[in-house]
Amino acid sequence: MQWQLRIAAGESLDFSQNDVRCQGHAIEFRINAEDPDRGFAPCPGTIQRLFLPGGPGVRVDTCLEAGSTIPRHYDSLVAKLIVHGRDRTEAISLGRRALGEIRIQGPGLCDTSAFHRRLLDHPDFIAGRLDTGFLDRYLED
Repeated sequence: MQWQLRIAAGESLDFSQNDVRCQGHAIEFRINAEDPDRGFAPCPGTIQRLFLPGGPGVRVDTCLEAGSTIPRHYDSLVAKLIVHGRDRTEAISLGRRALGEIRIQGPGLCDTSAFHRRLLDHPDFIAGRLDTGFLDRYLED
């Protein structure tokens, strides 16, 4: 964020694109209070219990906690789960573990974590054969 502010103030970067090295593979999952089996219909409600994963290579961004309410007419985002591994295979493995640990409980609540776990098992996802039409084709299956 510091560099964003410096650039906005007109400063130049003290490194070039050639200095940037990519390391590993990351995948981000948007965990929403939605029901994928009902066309991603919202599942509003009050969170009674919330367990989010952690550990090396796992990051969770959220502002919600037990007692938080997910409203019907607003963004259903519960959390962003980001996993980072040495390569795509490790990132997928971390994603499977982390998604399997998520528990969001409360009357009427559901979430997209199981949907993401199913996506991680799809042969095209595993092989990295993805494009902007992948999800539409996946949902047809």
